Amino acid sequence: MITSLDQLDPQGTYTYADYLTWAFKERVELWRGRIAKMSPAPNRRHQEIATDLTVVLGTFLKGTDCKLFAAPFDVRLPLPEQRQKKGKTDTVVQPDLCVVCDPSKLDEQGCNGAPDLVIEILSPGNSKREMRDKYALYEAAGVREYWIVDPVREWIQTYVMDADGQFRGKPPYYAGDDVPSATIEGFVLKADEILQYMED
Repeated sequence: MITSLDQLDPQGTYTYADYLTWAFKERVELWRGRIAKMSPAPNRRHQEIATDLTVVLGTFLKGTDCKLFAAPFDVRLPLPEQRQKKGKTDTVVQPDLCVVCDPSKLDEQGCNGAPDLVIEILSPGNSKREMRDKYALYEAAGVREYWIVDPVREWIQTYVMDADGQFRGKPPYYAGDDVPSATIEGFVLKADEILQYMED
């Protein structure tokens, strides 16, 4: 049993089976087998936005086949075959929020497969990771729709998977805009419902 992050080789390569044996306080993700330390506890603004999104999305999805999950919630991403090592999962992430509409992807450990919608809320310590690194992971895994909420620049950026398996971005949405989901039929977020805290 691994009880300290110091017991692991930061340059080592690990699988989900390894991840399940780790019993330390720090939260980490696995990105293509490499350990990715998560940022410290999110700030108040991040948590307020996450809470409001949970309420709005959760209310909309009630009674549907789609389920909403908030971090910490393990999502094992199915990266392309060349990145799989004899079928062993080597990428595990904990999105701020995700929606899964295929119940066959859900098990006791979390989600085994690409969510339909992933939402990440930027924090000062994770902007580069969400904008570049996680974008690439989610695109490679086939996440159908990806939203990034930026509390500092006060916008919501959305990306939708096209027929070629590539994310296509739309212009950012700002306070006062309606943000439609391309994946969750009928769901439209009023940006003011979460951007209001950015004026504090």
